[in-house]
Amino acid sequence: MPSLTLASRNQPSEENSDSLELDCLKWEAEFSFISYGVRIGIRVNKAKVLECLPDYLPPGWQPSASPDVDQLYSLIGDESNYQLWRDREILAEASLLETILHTLDTDLRLQIGMLVQDRLFVHAGVVGWRGQAIVIPGRSFSGKTTLTAALVQAGATYYSDEYAVFDLRGWVHPYPRRLAIREWEGEQEVKRQCTAEELGGTVGSEPLPVGLVAHVQYQPNVVWCPKKISAGVAVLALLDNAIVARTRPEFALSILPSVVSDAFRITGKRGEAAAVAVALLHQLDDWIEDSSDITPVALTIKPANLPEEKRKEMRSR
Repeated sequence: MPSLTLASRNQPSEENSDSLELDCLKWEAEFSFISYGVRIGIRVNKAKVLECLPDYLPPGWQPSASPDVDQLYSLIGDESNYQLWRDREILAEASLLETILHTLDTDLRLQIGMLVQDRLFVHAGVVGWRGQAIVIPGRSFSGKTTLTAALVQAGATYYSDEYAVFDLRGWVHPYPRRLAIREWEGEQEVKRQCTAEELGGTVGSEPLPVGLVAHVQYQPNVVWCPKKISAGVAVLALLDNAIVARTRPEFALSILPSVVSDAFRITGKRGEAAAVAVALLHQLDDWIEDSSDITPVALTIKPANLPEEKRKEMRSR
């Protein structure tokens, strides 16, 4: 991907007139940072907007002095209307700056997860327990954040409620954003942001091997009765939630077998999170105690070996 320069792009474009005008605007401030090796630039026409940015940047970001970036965001606005652009594409337009910043927050994390070269981002909740990780793959509304919070309240160490970030050997790294817990106020659903410390927990700092993959979804009043799944099924569950499943499946499949090879793997429907959290911790306790008697089996899965239904689903996403 060619590098972009914060101040301008000295190359012709056939984009619409609005996008062409971006380079003609007066930018009061510019800011660049690095996250997981991905270089991000943000420019604004009102310098005071930069004061709000730190709360919306991804975990572990570091400032950068280089003007060359992999993605360039442009934030334009006054007191009544704001626009957010990524390169030549408009992402959002709103009357409230907070709305624009939330869009920036979401898109930043997605783009970094797509562009990073030595990490695999999978939609999942993650906690640590006795030196191993519990990974709960699932997208929004699957109940992973509620279960992650319950695990932290039960004594597990918080790693992430959004992405499991795997390195090339299959270990998971901390991605400790504030948890976004959905609650109801009357008939309206709202998100409450809270830290692990506010839940009575702590945040992990070191990568962990995965000890338990729990592919579970919330269903009211259901009895907790999980089933064991094979390593291959667990890989497919994680692949289905990987950001690069469609664009770089080979990369994902070079890592995921190592993630699940030594882990206990289950799937099922769950009821209330508190009881299930305790059950998961006990399950991992039992697995850790018994793991010394189990011989790991290497697992290799290539895109060509995926079921046709799964390959069609990936192509259509």
